[in-house]
Formats: sequence, structure tokens, C-alpha cells
Amino acid sequence: MEKSQMIDKLFAVGAHFGYAPSRRHPSVASFIFGQKGGTELFDLEKTSECLENALAFVKSLAADRKVVLFVGGKAEARGALKRAAERLNQPYSSGRWIGGSLTNFSEIKRRLARLSELTSMREKGELAKFTKLERLMIDREITDLENMFGGLRGMTKLPDALVIVDAKHEMIAVAEAKKLGIPVVALLNSDCDARGISYPIPANDASLDSITYVLDEIAKVYAANLAPEKTAPAAGDTASA
Repeated sequence: MEKSQMIDKLFAVGAHFGYAPSRRHPSVASFIFGQKGGTELFDLEKTSECLENALAFVKSLAADRKVVLFVGGKAEARGALKRAAERLNQPYSSGRWIGGSLTNFSEIKRRLARLSELTSMREKGELAKFTKLERLMIDREITDLENMFGGLRGMTKLPDALVIVDAKHEMIAVAEAKKLGIPVVALLNSDCDARGISYPIPANDASLDSITYVLDEIAKVYAANLAPEKTAPAAGDTASA
């Protein structure tokens, strides 16, 4: 997409709207173009440059089939974030971030294994051997685990990168990623701290249209550049000495 087209699209989805000047974090000052009616406006030329840099990084992740964890628990982001992640078969967290999801990943893997075990038992009809009360308790445990960790199913190792909507709202996830050296792509509004974000995308993170556009662009680039899955050579296919 040409830069002018991207700027036009960003404008159309309202990505230029920030918050009141009193809410601005100093780290995003260079991305502000001006203000109108008490609302600061992002410089969409700079936003488009940041988005292009983020997309180039996402392209490199796809080329190496890297795992990308999508994070966005606020109401405006949940649906679009879940759709983008599921489209790419990537893990996501669209609810409250569970502290330690990255820094204490061994415990998260244990909880995911428990969810998988209980779900498998229910699907195979193996819960019939339990009492009615026990089955009820197991169903509740499955529901709780699904609500907390369902989006992380299939994530067997730490992600190679995070895509975050609203770095301020997800500050714990940002801090955990930073501690572990995991790069972060983040859509962030004028109240967010851009420091420590590997690929900041300064734009409206409170608008469904703005959020959806950015996530869709990320998903399209990842899907278009995903390398073919490597398959093990069949027996007898190796070259003889």
C-alpha cells in the first residue's frame, strides 16, 4: 500500500484522534501534530511510518513462522483482536491479563495442560464415572480455565513477539515482555508510554474502527508472508552416502 493511501485510510478510521493535552505522556510528544476542540491529533504521516516499520517486522516474523501473542483486554479491542489471532492460528489474551503469563510461563503451561486434560475427558465421556456434584465442579473448573487461558491453547513456548492494543491498559504484559526481551508491537494512544515499545504505532486505541484497521493490516501481512510449514523427510528420502 502506498503511503498516501495508508494515511487516507488512517484518517478515515479516526486514527488521528488522541486525548486531551492534559493526558498526554511525554514520550509521544513528537507524534502529535496539533489539537482541535481540546483533543490532540496525531501526525498521520509519522503514524504511517511507524505502522510500516511494524508491518515490516511482522513480515519477518511470518517468514520464520514465529509465534505472535495478541493482547488486548479492553472492550473495544476484544472482538477484533480475537478474530485477527484466530485467523492466523496464533495465541491471544482478550480478557484480563494474568500476571506471570510470560514470566511464570511454566505455571501457565501446567494450567493449560489441566484444561486440555479435563476437556478431553469430557469429550470422551469419561466424566460419567464421577458423581453429579463432581461433574459440576469439573465443568466449573473447565469454564474458569477457558476464560482465563483459553486463548493461549497450543502455546507451548514463550511467544517470539507480542502485538498489543493499548500499551497503558496492558502495562503488565509490556513489563513482562520487556523483562524477557520479547519485542512488542503496540497500538498506543497519547496517554501511553512509548518507551520500551519496540514498534510503537501512535494512533487512536479507543476506536473500534482504528483498532480493527491496524489489526487487520498486521494479520494480512503475517498471512501473506507465512512461510510453508517444514515437513520431516520421508523414510528413504535422505541422500545416500
